[in-house]
Amino acid sequence: MPDSTQWDQIEKVGDCCYVVFAYLERLAAQGELIHHDDTSVRILTLLKDNQQIRAQAVAQGLSRPKERTGMFSTALVVKVGERLITLYYSGRNHAGENLKALLEQRQVGLAKPVVMSDALSRNEVDERAVIRCYCLAHGRRQFSDLEEVFPTECRVVIDILSDVFDHDEHARKAKLSPEARLSYHQSYSQPLMEELSGWLQKQFDDRLVEPNSSLGKAITYMQTHWDNLTRFLSIPGAPLDNNLVERALKLFIGQRQNSLFYRSEHSAYVASMLTSLIATCLYAGVNALAYLVALQDNRHAVFVHPEQWLPWCWEPSRASP
Repeated sequence: MPDSTQWDQIEKVGDCCYVVFAYLERLAAQGELIHHDDTSVRILTLLKDNQQIRAQAVAQGLSRPKERTGMFSTALVVKVGERLITLYYSGRNHAGENLKALLEQRQVGLAKPVVMSDALSRNEVDERAVIRCYCLAHGRRQFSDLEEVFPTECRVVIDILSDVFDHDEHARKAKLSPEARLSYHQSYSQPLMEELSGWLQKQFDDRLVEPNSSLGKAITYMQTHWDNLTRFLSIPGAPLDNNLVERALKLFIGQRQNSLFYRSEHSAYVASMLTSLIATCLYAGVNALAYLVALQDNRHAVFVHPEQWLPWCWEPSRASP
């Protein structure tokens, strides 16, 4: 089938779905827990714009352009009650900007959402409006990457954090409530984290580690972001890692490997919208293909009441509120 024919069919599906996607956005904006992260993307029209931007910078004698040339695909996985909503966006905006746009739809007066990410500056929003968590697995990874060079020191950190993650896995399998999980971590994980904090500081106080070494930088990262890395010890339901959104990004990365690029920002939007619905279906245990077919077969009803056609509302025979 020619590429243009494939695109025509995909765009028709997207034209039947965008009202549901918009409703999912509004619903996700009210969520209590948000995971988000970025990966790279190639959009041909933006790549062409980049050539002009760089040419203008050279003509002005600048070493680098003033305008942004980056392109990002953002994944947001949002917990709303017992549901998980996955949203994707591709374009110039990075994860922090996409999260900011989503939170602008949040109802006034709601409690601050818990937001999980890594410590990159492009993930930031107005931090006064959120409870920021940083990925503890990312902090641990900095030590596991250095284990061959500093085996003794790194093993201390890795072993302690492994016990903490084991405690979290126990809480998950026991299906503890957020409050019970918090109490469990405070009883069993907090002493370990206090021990780790003391050990990290001792490395610098006793001049056992050079601060500018790779190990010193890994320690500094943990100390600098300690409060955000340990929210699970003070906030009910705060996650330890950002693995949920990293798994969601793999779906988009698979598309990138297969298709290589998008032709325009519009085609990237259509792909992001459809992938958002498909990923949300997967979390809801819904057959995504049958769901997309149903949206097309019931286009009028979908546009009148999109809230009745969310993935977890839909059934093969009908949509129910």
